[in-house]
Amino acid sequence: MQFYNLKTRSHVDIPESSVRKVKMTRKTKSGEQTRYAFTAEYQGSKLFKFVNEATYKSSSAKEG
Repeated sequence: MQFYNLKTRSHVDIPESSVRKVKMTRKTKSGEQTRYAFTAEYQGSKLFKFVNEATYKSSSAKEG
């Protein structure tokens, strides 16, 4: 899976086995907001890739 590394400003390929999926929910003034993301670690940097709900649910990555 391809992530963008903000530190080096380049795209990085991460193997599917080390990618985790994360569901982030926060309370706002008008209700709740849920964001879906994939996360991985590469050379000491945490990488995030925000995706839509359909992509999140169809992924076989481990929950993390």
